[in-house]
Amino acid sequence: MSMFKRFVKDESGATAIEYGLIAVGIAIAIITAVGIVGDNLEGTFTTIGDSLQNNTPR
Repeated sequence: MSMFKRFVKDESGATAIEYGLIAVGIAIAIITAVGIVGDNLEGTFTTIGDSLQNNTPR
């Protein structure tokens, strides 16, 4: 019975799970931010490329 009580009081596993959940949350935030920035950069470079192609030398 004392082994069961020690198991219930042991919180080291819960702490590891909490750290894992925090890491997953940070990873999701990074992936979302990179996706948004990537889309914006793609649009910017497309605009610049189109402007360079349509520009005629004087």
